[in-house]
Amino acid sequence: MNKVMVCALSLVMCASGPIAWAAESDTYDQDSVLAAAEEFFGEGAAGLGDVIEKVFKEKGRPNGYITGEEAGGALAIGVRYGRGLLQMKSGARRNLHWQGPSVGLDVGANASKVFILVYKLRNVSDIFQRFPGIDGSLYFVAGVGVNYVQSGDVVLAPIRFGVGWRQGANIGYMHVTREKSWIPF
Repeated sequence: MNKVMVCALSLVMCASGPIAWAAESDTYDQDSVLAAAEEFFGEGAAGLGDVIEKVFKEKGRPNGYITGEEAGGALAIGVRYGRGLLQMKSGARRNLHWQGPSVGLDVGANASKVFILVYKLRNVSDIFQRFPGIDGSLYFVAGVGVNYVQSGDVVLAPIRFGVGWRQGANIGYMHVTREKSWIPF
């Protein structure tokens, strides 16, 4: 290798080091997320560590999370309403609400505490949109579940620990808004 190539390669390696570090410093590690989720759900959420490990393997490190609660019900056509607090690794925080319709082979009602991992959210205001997805659930008294919804690059991974009786699968979306709305669309 000539000296020019070695210098160029050294510059590229030096430049990429801080960028990789900055990206990691702007995201939560698995242990921090698990600690926050256990604090939020309490110690009764059996299987929570396995669910978080699965999400980290599939999606990597989130740059934010939402803690909140939601309720929903369905008889082929369903609705879901929730509220929570978005916490970004950067320190930004924002109260928000969500609602959404669904359609599918889904029946029952449930109430859940929700811990939502947030991926690739560059600006807090970018959370206010619709996130389409497919959801399958089986609640019988209590259960922990996760699904993914995505809009553009932003991915949400709601982890729900709920009570009630609900089973089935549906297609719908999660519409995140600044204010509470009873209209699910």
